[in-house]
Amino acid sequence: MQMFLLSMVCAFLLSVAIAPFVIKLAKRLKARQSILEYVELHKAKEGTPTMGGLIFIVAIIVISLVFLRGNSKLATVALATMCAFGLLGFLDDFLKVKNHHNLGLRAYQKALGQFGISIIITFFAYNSGLIGSSLIIPFCGIEFNLSIWYIPFTIFVLLAITNSVNLTDGLDGLATGTSLAYLLTFGILLLSIYTADIEMGESAQLVSEQKNLIFIIFIAVGALLGFWIYNFYPAKIFMGDVGSLALGGLIAAVSIFTRFTLLMPLIGAAFVLSAASVIIQVLHYKRTKRRVFLMAPFHHHLEKLGIKETKITIIYTTSTLIIGATCLAFLL
Repeated sequence: MQMFLLSMVCAFLLSVAIAPFVIKLAKRLKARQSILEYVELHKAKEGTPTMGGLIFIVAIIVISLVFLRGNSKLATVALATMCAFGLLGFLDDFLKVKNHHNLGLRAYQKALGQFGISIIITFFAYNSGLIGSSLIIPFCGIEFNLSIWYIPFTIFVLLAITNSVNLTDGLDGLATGTSLAYLLTFGILLLSIYTADIEMGESAQLVSEQKNLIFIIFIAVGALLGFWIYNFYPAKIFMGDVGSLALGGLIAAVSIFTRFTLLMPLIGAAFVLSAASVIIQVLHYKRTKRRVFLMAPFHHHLEKLGIKETKITIIYTTSTLIIGATCLAFLL
Protein backbone atom coordinates (compact mmCIF):
# COMPACT_ATOMS: atom_id res chain seq x y z
CA MET A 1 0.00 0.00 0.00
CA GLN A 2 2.85 2.37 0.86
CA MET A 3 4.34 2.01 -2.63
CA PHE A 4 1.02 2.82 -4.28
CA LEU A 5 0.70 5.96 -2.17
CA LEU A 6 4.32 6.85 -2.91
CA SER A 7 3.69 6.57 -6.64
CA MET A 8 0.64 8.82 -6.28
CA VAL A 9 2.64 11.44 -4.37
CA CYS A 10 5.45 11.33 -6.94
CA ALA A 11 2.97 11.82 -9.79
CA PHE A 12 1.37 14.71 -7.91
CA LEU A 13 4.69 16.45 -7.34
CA LEU A 14 5.81 15.98 -10.95
CA SER A 15 2.50 17.26 -12.27
CA VAL A 16 2.72 20.34 -10.04
CA ALA A 17 6.34 20.90 -11.03
CA ILE A 18 5.93 20.75 -14.82
CA ALA A 19 2.61 22.62 -15.01
CA PRO A 20 4.14 26.15 -14.90
CA PHE A 21 6.51 25.26 -17.75
CA VAL A 22 3.67 23.85 -19.88
CA ILE A 23 1.53 26.92 -19.20
CA LYS A 24 4.42 29.23 -20.14
CA LEU A 25 5.13 27.22 -23.29
CA ALA A 26 1.45 27.21 -24.29
CA LYS A 27 1.34 31.00 -23.97
CA ARG A 28 4.54 31.40 -25.97
CA LEU A 29 3.21 29.16 -28.75
CA LYS A 30 -0.16 30.95 -28.54
CA ALA A 31 -1.94 27.68 -27.80
CA ARG A 32 -5.02 29.43 -26.51
CA GLN A 33 -8.62 28.30 -26.21
CA SER A 34 -11.28 29.70 -28.54
CA ILE A 35 -14.68 29.88 -26.83
CA LEU A 36 -17.80 28.81 -28.72
CA GLU A 37 -20.02 31.75 -29.59
CA TYR A 38 -23.11 30.38 -27.83
CA VAL A 39 -21.32 29.92 -24.48
CA GLU A 40 -21.73 33.55 -23.42
CA LEU A 41 -20.88 32.90 -19.76
CA HIS A 42 -17.37 31.81 -20.71
CA LYS A 43 -16.38 34.73 -22.94
CA ALA A 44 -13.94 35.97 -20.29
CA LYS A 45 -12.02 32.70 -20.67
CA GLU A 46 -11.16 33.43 -24.29
CA GLY A 47 -7.42 33.05 -24.76
CA THR A 48 -6.77 30.79 -21.76
CA PRO A 49 -3.90 28.40 -22.53
CA THR A 50 -5.05 24.93 -23.60
CA MET A 51 -3.63 21.44 -24.21
CA GLY A 52 -2.86 21.20 -20.48
CA GLY A 53 -3.67 17.50 -20.58
CA LEU A 54 -0.03 17.07 -21.57
CA ILE A 55 0.83 17.87 -17.96
CA PHE A 56 -0.80 14.82 -16.42
CA ILE A 57 -0.09 12.60 -19.42
CA VAL A 58 3.66 13.23 -19.09
CA ALA A 59 3.50 12.80 -15.31
CA ILE A 60 1.64 9.48 -15.64
CA ILE A 61 4.07 8.10 -18.22
CA VAL A 62 7.26 9.17 -16.41
CA ILE A 63 6.22 7.92 -12.97
CA SER A 64 4.87 4.69 -14.47
CA LEU A 65 8.31 4.00 -15.95
CA VAL A 66 9.74 4.29 -12.46
CA PHE A 67 7.26 2.02 -10.64
CA LEU A 68 6.13 -0.64 -13.11
CA ARG A 69 7.92 -3.95 -12.63
CA GLY A 70 7.30 -7.56 -13.67
CA ASN A 71 4.26 -8.57 -15.74
CA SER A 72 2.68 -5.33 -16.90
CA LYS A 73 0.85 -6.06 -20.14
CA LEU A 74 -2.48 -4.68 -18.92
CA ALA A 75 -0.86 -1.56 -17.46
CA THR A 76 1.15 -0.98 -20.64
CA VAL A 77 -1.88 -1.33 -22.89
CA ALA A 78 -3.87 0.97 -20.58
CA LEU A 79 -1.12 3.58 -20.98
CA ALA A 80 -1.09 2.99 -24.75
CA THR A 81 -4.86 3.49 -24.86
CA MET A 82 -4.49 6.77 -22.99
CA CYS A 83 -1.75 7.93 -25.37
CA ALA A 84 -3.61 6.85 -28.52
CA PHE A 85 -6.75 8.76 -27.63
CA GLY A 86 -4.59 11.62 -26.35
CA LEU A 87 -2.81 11.82 -29.70
CA LEU A 88 -6.15 12.06 -31.47
CA GLY A 89 -7.13 14.85 -29.10
CA PHE A 90 -3.78 16.56 -29.67
CA LEU A 91 -4.43 16.68 -33.42
CA ASP A 92 -7.85 18.17 -32.73
CA ASP A 93 -6.40 20.81 -30.40
CA PHE A 94 -3.53 21.59 -32.77
CA LEU A 95 -5.92 22.36 -35.61
CA LYS A 96 -8.03 24.56 -33.33
CA VAL A 97 -4.98 26.53 -32.25
CA LYS A 98 -3.61 26.75 -35.78
CA ASN A 99 -6.90 27.97 -37.26
CA HIS A 100 -7.78 30.18 -34.26
CA HIS A 101 -11.24 28.63 -34.23
CA ASN A 102 -13.07 26.08 -32.08
CA LEU A 103 -13.15 23.61 -34.94
CA GLY A 104 -10.44 21.00 -35.14
CA LEU A 105 -10.84 17.59 -36.68
CA ARG A 106 -14.05 17.00 -38.58
CA ALA A 107 -16.61 14.90 -36.72
CA TYR A 108 -16.14 11.96 -39.07
CA GLN A 109 -12.33 12.17 -38.74
CA LYS A 110 -12.50 12.07 -34.96
CA ALA A 111 -15.08 9.28 -35.07
CA LEU A 112 -12.94 7.16 -37.40
CA GLY A 113 -9.90 7.66 -35.19
CA GLN A 114 -11.80 6.69 -32.05
CA PHE A 115 -13.37 3.70 -33.80
CA GLY A 116 -10.00 2.45 -35.04
CA ILE A 117 -8.40 2.68 -31.59
CA SER A 118 -11.45 1.04 -29.99
CA ILE A 119 -11.28 -1.93 -32.35
CA ILE A 120 -7.62 -2.58 -31.50
CA ILE A 121 -8.18 -2.37 -27.73
CA THR A 122 -11.31 -4.52 -27.94
CA PHE A 123 -9.58 -7.34 -29.79
CA PHE A 124 -6.69 -7.18 -27.33
CA ALA A 125 -9.11 -7.60 -24.41
CA TYR A 126 -11.13 -10.31 -26.17
CA ASN A 127 -8.05 -12.41 -26.92
CA SER A 128 -6.35 -11.82 -23.58
CA GLY A 129 -6.31 -14.69 -21.12
CA LEU A 130 -6.40 -12.08 -18.36
CA ILE A 131 -9.64 -10.47 -19.58
CA GLY A 132 -11.59 -12.52 -22.13
CA SER A 133 -15.25 -12.06 -23.02
CA SER A 134 -16.76 -12.28 -19.53
CA LEU A 135 -18.07 -9.38 -17.45
CA ILE A 136 -18.41 -9.29 -13.69
CA ILE A 137 -21.99 -8.56 -12.65
CA PRO A 138 -21.70 -5.96 -9.85
CA PHE A 139 -23.04 -6.86 -6.40
CA CYS A 140 -23.89 -10.42 -7.52
CA GLY A 141 -20.48 -12.05 -7.50
CA ILE A 142 -21.13 -13.82 -10.79
CA GLU A 143 -19.73 -13.53 -14.31
CA PHE A 144 -21.58 -13.34 -17.60
CA ASN A 145 -19.93 -14.45 -20.84
CA LEU A 146 -20.90 -12.27 -23.79
CA SER A 147 -19.05 -14.53 -26.22
CA ILE A 148 -18.69 -12.87 -29.64
CA TRP A 149 -21.05 -10.06 -28.57
CA TYR A 150 -18.27 -8.83 -26.31
CA ILE A 151 -16.66 -7.20 -29.35
CA PRO A 152 -19.44 -4.75 -30.36
CA PHE A 153 -20.28 -4.15 -26.70
CA THR A 154 -16.70 -3.19 -25.77
CA ILE A 155 -16.25 -1.01 -28.87
CA PHE A 156 -19.41 0.83 -27.83
CA VAL A 157 -18.12 1.21 -24.26
CA LEU A 158 -14.82 2.70 -25.43
CA LEU A 159 -16.56 5.17 -27.73
CA ALA A 160 -19.18 6.05 -25.13
CA ILE A 161 -16.74 6.65 -22.28
CA THR A 162 -14.21 8.69 -24.25
CA ASN A 163 -16.89 10.94 -25.69
CA SER A 164 -18.70 11.26 -22.36
CA VAL A 165 -15.55 12.40 -20.56
CA ASN A 166 -14.89 14.78 -23.44
CA LEU A 167 -18.39 16.27 -23.06
CA THR A 168 -17.88 16.66 -19.30
CA ASP A 169 -14.86 18.88 -19.92
CA GLY A 170 -16.89 22.08 -20.05
CA LEU A 171 -16.20 23.84 -16.76
CA ASP A 172 -12.98 24.58 -14.91
CA GLY A 173 -11.85 21.43 -13.10
CA LEU A 174 -15.01 19.46 -13.86
CA ALA A 175 -13.62 16.60 -15.95
CA THR A 176 -10.48 16.54 -13.79
CA GLY A 177 -12.37 16.21 -10.51
CA THR A 178 -14.86 13.60 -11.67
CA SER A 179 -12.14 11.57 -13.40
CA LEU A 180 -9.85 11.40 -10.38
CA ALA A 181 -12.84 10.46 -8.17
CA TYR A 182 -13.74 7.68 -10.60
CA LEU A 183 -10.18 6.37 -10.83
CA LEU A 184 -9.71 6.52 -7.06
CA THR A 185 -12.76 4.29 -6.61
CA PHE A 186 -11.43 1.75 -9.08
CA GLY A 187 -8.00 1.91 -7.47
CA ILE A 188 -9.41 1.00 -4.06
CA LEU A 189 -11.58 -1.74 -5.59
CA LEU A 190 -8.70 -3.34 -7.46
CA LEU A 191 -6.43 -3.01 -4.42
CA SER A 192 -8.88 -5.06 -2.34
CA ILE A 193 -9.07 -7.74 -5.06
CA TYR A 194 -5.28 -7.77 -5.35
CA THR A 195 -4.91 -8.28 -1.58
CA ALA A 196 -7.46 -11.09 -1.59
CA ASP A 197 -5.77 -12.81 -4.54
CA ILE A 198 -2.42 -12.76 -2.74
CA GLU A 199 -4.02 -14.39 0.30
CA MET A 200 -5.66 -17.02 -1.92
CA GLY A 201 -2.36 -17.80 -3.63
CA GLU A 202 -3.33 -16.75 -7.15
CA SER A 203 -0.74 -17.03 -9.93
CA ALA A 204 2.25 -14.70 -9.78
CA GLN A 205 1.46 -13.41 -13.28
CA LEU A 206 -2.09 -12.36 -12.37
CA VAL A 207 -0.96 -10.72 -9.13
CA SER A 208 1.83 -8.85 -10.95
CA GLU A 209 -0.58 -7.64 -13.64
CA GLN A 210 -3.02 -6.43 -11.00
CA LYS A 211 -0.28 -4.69 -9.06
CA ASN A 212 0.94 -2.73 -12.08
CA LEU A 213 -2.60 -1.77 -13.08
CA ILE A 214 -3.14 -0.45 -9.55
CA PHE A 215 0.06 1.58 -9.90
CA ILE A 216 -1.26 3.15 -13.12
CA ILE A 217 -4.53 4.10 -11.43
CA PHE A 218 -2.95 5.66 -8.33
CA ILE A 219 -0.34 7.43 -10.46
CA ALA A 220 -3.14 8.90 -12.58
CA VAL A 221 -4.98 10.08 -9.46
CA GLY A 222 -1.84 11.84 -8.22
CA ALA A 223 -1.13 13.44 -11.59
CA LEU A 224 -4.73 14.68 -11.84
CA LEU A 225 -4.60 16.13 -8.33
CA GLY A 226 -1.51 18.10 -9.31
CA PHE A 227 -3.12 19.29 -12.53
CA TRP A 228 -6.33 20.23 -10.69
CA ILE A 229 -4.45 22.96 -8.82
CA TYR A 230 -4.00 24.79 -12.13
CA ASN A 231 -7.26 23.67 -13.75
CA PHE A 232 -9.70 24.52 -10.93
CA TYR A 233 -11.59 27.83 -11.22
CA PRO A 234 -10.26 30.19 -12.38
CA ALA A 235 -8.34 27.81 -14.63
CA LYS A 236 -4.81 28.83 -15.55
CA ILE A 237 -4.89 26.19 -18.31
CA PHE A 238 -7.52 23.93 -19.92
CA MET A 239 -6.83 20.24 -20.48
CA GLY A 240 -8.06 20.41 -24.10
CA ASP A 241 -9.14 17.38 -26.11
CA VAL A 242 -5.64 15.95 -25.69
CA GLY A 243 -6.48 15.64 -22.00
CA SER A 244 -10.17 14.74 -22.05
CA LEU A 245 -9.82 12.04 -24.71
CA ALA A 246 -6.73 10.63 -23.00
CA LEU A 247 -8.61 10.51 -19.70
CA GLY A 248 -11.59 8.86 -21.37
CA GLY A 249 -9.29 6.26 -22.89
CA LEU A 250 -7.62 5.52 -19.55
CA ILE A 251 -10.93 5.30 -17.69
CA ALA A 252 -12.35 2.99 -20.35
CA ALA A 253 -9.25 0.77 -20.26
CA VAL A 254 -9.34 0.49 -16.47
CA SER A 255 -13.06 -0.39 -16.52
CA ILE A 256 -12.63 -3.00 -19.25
CA PHE A 257 -9.39 -4.57 -18.01
CA THR A 258 -10.81 -5.10 -14.52
CA ARG A 259 -13.97 -6.61 -16.12
CA PHE A 260 -16.06 -4.22 -14.02
CA THR A 261 -17.34 -2.46 -17.14
CA LEU A 262 -20.92 -2.54 -15.84
CA LEU A 263 -19.92 -0.39 -12.86
CA MET A 264 -19.11 2.50 -15.17
CA PRO A 265 -22.70 3.85 -15.52
CA LEU A 266 -22.95 3.96 -11.71
CA ILE A 267 -19.60 5.38 -10.63
CA GLY A 268 -19.37 7.40 -13.85
CA ALA A 269 -22.89 8.81 -13.49
CA ALA A 270 -21.52 12.31 -14.11
CA PHE A 271 -20.19 11.24 -17.50
CA VAL A 272 -23.44 9.46 -18.36
CA LEU A 273 -25.38 12.58 -17.43
CA SER A 274 -23.28 14.71 -19.78
CA ALA A 275 -23.76 12.36 -22.73
CA ALA A 276 -27.43 11.62 -22.05
CA SER A 277 -28.33 15.31 -21.74
CA VAL A 278 -26.74 16.07 -25.11
CA ILE A 279 -28.50 13.14 -26.80
CA ILE A 280 -31.87 14.09 -25.30
CA GLN A 281 -31.41 17.73 -26.25
CA VAL A 282 -30.48 16.99 -29.85
CA LEU A 283 -33.19 14.39 -30.46
CA HIS A 284 -35.92 16.45 -28.82
CA TYR A 285 -34.90 19.62 -30.68
CA LYS A 286 -34.87 17.85 -34.04
CA ARG A 287 -38.36 16.52 -33.40
CA THR A 288 -40.03 19.55 -31.80
CA LYS A 289 -37.65 22.51 -32.37
CA ARG A 290 -37.79 23.00 -28.61
CA ARG A 291 -35.14 22.42 -25.95
CA VAL A 292 -35.38 20.25 -22.86
CA PHE A 293 -32.44 21.97 -21.14
CA LEU A 294 -31.42 25.61 -21.19
CA MET A 295 -28.14 24.31 -22.59
CA ALA A 296 -26.45 20.94 -22.94
CA PRO A 297 -24.45 19.21 -21.53
CA PHE A 298 -26.30 19.34 -18.21
CA HIS A 299 -23.57 21.24 -16.34
CA HIS A 300 -24.19 24.19 -18.67
CA HIS A 301 -27.91 23.96 -17.86
CA LEU A 302 -27.04 24.29 -14.17
CA GLU A 303 -24.79 27.23 -15.00
CA LYS A 304 -27.64 28.92 -16.87
CA LEU A 305 -29.80 28.48 -13.75
CA GLY A 306 -27.31 30.67 -11.90
CA ILE A 307 -25.33 28.00 -10.04
CA LYS A 308 -21.69 28.99 -9.74
CA GLU A 309 -19.11 27.08 -11.75
CA THR A 310 -17.10 26.10 -8.68
CA LYS A 311 -20.22 24.74 -6.96
CA ILE A 312 -21.12 22.59 -9.98
CA THR A 313 -17.59 21.15 -10.09
CA ILE A 314 -17.68 20.36 -6.37
CA ILE A 315 -21.14 18.78 -6.65
CA TYR A 316 -20.09 16.55 -9.56
CA THR A 317 -16.83 15.49 -7.91
CA THR A 318 -18.39 14.90 -4.48
CA SER A 319 -21.29 12.97 -5.99
CA THR A 320 -18.85 10.72 -7.87
CA LEU A 321 -16.95 10.07 -4.64
CA ILE A 322 -20.16 9.30 -2.73
CA ILE A 323 -21.47 6.94 -5.40
CA GLY A 324 -18.05 5.29 -5.59
CA ALA A 325 -17.87 4.87 -1.81
CA THR A 326 -21.39 3.41 -1.77
CA CYS A 327 -20.50 0.90 -4.48
CA LEU A 328 -17.34 -0.08 -2.60
CA ALA A 329 -19.34 -0.59 0.59
CA PHE A 330 -21.48 -3.20 -1.15
CA LEU A 331 -18.66 -4.76 -3.16
CA LEU A 332 -15.98 -5.17 -0.49
